[in-house]
Amino acid sequence: MPAAAQHRRTRTSRLARRLAVVGTGAAVLALPLLGATSASAATPPLQTATTLGYPNTLDGWIRASLAVMAEHGIPGSYDGIYRNVIRESSGNPYAINLWDSNAAAGTPSKGLLQVIDPTFNAYHVANTSWDPYDPVANITAACNYAAQRYGSIDNVFGAY
Repeated sequence: MPAAAQHRRTRTSRLARRLAVVGTGAAVLALPLLGATSASAATPPLQTATTLGYPNTLDGWIRASLAVMAEHGIPGSYDGIYRNVIRESSGNPYAINLWDSNAAAGTPSKGLLQVIDPTFNAYHVANTSWDPYDPVANITAACNYAAQRYGSIDNVFGAY
């Protein structure tokens, strides 16, 4: 191949590669913007007392949890949840048990209804927080567990 043709091909190849890199770079930069728009539109907000229109209090947490539970067919009443919350944590969403057998095994009970992490994760309710200290997430996961094990949180009258 003559030297002139080889030089022209190299210059053309370099130009094509550069355009491909620039085009790819622009596409990569645009992806987060496009993805964020469509992902946020498809992902519902977390269901908390505040996002559901309830006060950020024990009463609001229970009422918000009951609304989420109704959406998911989880049985339970205000009185059953309240009774168990008062017994388990005295209404403190950051309560943690560091002395019982669960704690000794490395999985302390946490939150309003004193749920251990494996139980919280197994009975987590969609669109609630994955934080076991989140009041609505803790109540709904615990009530989901109680429903599966005892028929309802209303049937729980002691440590579960």
